[in-house]
Amino acid sequence: MKDDIMNQLDSELTHAGEETSLSPQMLLLEQLRITPEKELPPMEFLFRLFGKLCFPRGELVAITGKAKSGKTFVTSMLMACCVLRNVLSFHRMREERLRLLWYDTEQSDESTQDILKNRVLRMVGEQPDCDVFNVRAVEWKQRRALLTEAITRCKPDLVIVDGIRDLVNDINDGVLAQEVMEELLHLATASNCCIVCVLHQNKSGEDRNLRGWIGTELMNKAFEVYACEKMMPQRVFKLEQTLTRKYDIEQTMYFEVDDDGLPREASPLPPPKGGGEQDAKERLPQLNAEYIVHDDSVEQGWQIDIMRLFLDAMRGREEIGGAELRTEVCRLANITQYKFYNKLLQRAQDEKVIVRVERDRRTFYQPAPF
Repeated sequence: MKDDIMNQLDSELTHAGEETSLSPQMLLLEQLRITPEKELPPMEFLFRLFGKLCFPRGELVAITGKAKSGKTFVTSMLMACCVLRNVLSFHRMREERLRLLWYDTEQSDESTQDILKNRVLRMVGEQPDCDVFNVRAVEWKQRRALLTEAITRCKPDLVIVDGIRDLVNDINDGVLAQEVMEELLHLATASNCCIVCVLHQNKSGEDRNLRGWIGTELMNKAFEVYACEKMMPQRVFKLEQTLTRKYDIEQTMYFEVDDDGLPREASPLPPPKGGGEQDAKERLPQLNAEYIVHDDSVEQGWQIDIMRLFLDAMRGREEIGGAELRTEVCRLANITQYKFYNKLLQRAQDEKVIVRVERDRRTFYQPAPF
């Protein structure tokens, strides 16, 4: 088919100016064709986190978490890193400063200004090259139009939309959610910027999925996803990458807030006291001990019972959606880190406990045939 179309294109060029017989759809398809020989520009990343490339131009990145879990502190670090070369574990790739657009849909004007003056400016010591807009008082449809105008006119390198839930009137409207995500992705591509989308996780303590259909669509479209969490009673925040299309960041960033209200690096939470002959229950009190088995063949001396955990999560069903499987596995085993769950999911597939099925642009899992 390709050769036929190319021959027809050559013929059309020979008769330039004459009416073409190729449909607009076929001409567009040829522009969108990917071949091994097609020259594509290399991906450009704005930052590194723990030395790994992250936050690419032309893509969407999600930052999620419960309320008051440190999401705005993380976006403040990104804002500061547009001026400073290094902010905690973030490192800016380019020597030149980045132009920033902060689009706040959630907070009051006073709160936005307070973060800008008393956090971002104090972190960097000078005025960043930025445009900051608070559109909380604006009707939701106009917020979308104004965001498009702001990105088009301001030409930022980094865009922070805090939060995207306020770009729709119904968080569970699937059609509208898809429309907004496609619009944001088009903006990121056309403007060659990275758009950071802030969205809350579900309110349930055990459910860490992104809220609503808008969250589902964001998970589908985002290049990478980061989750924030506040660890109590130590009041230490953590940031971990939970999904990525390219570079896995295994390390978790821990930070706390100093007496001046600014983020600073913190040590990971101390491990439980004890050791030696303690069983896995004592060394891993956060995990459900029912799914921990003793295993001297691995360094830590214990393993998760993958078969029991995943089959319990499926509860005898022949098929389960990817998001529901994750929720059930994390609930049963009391897992709080997506990275850990993702490793278990890969083990479950490698060990032929479950098989992955793609259908209608959705992911499902089935028990593997024994």
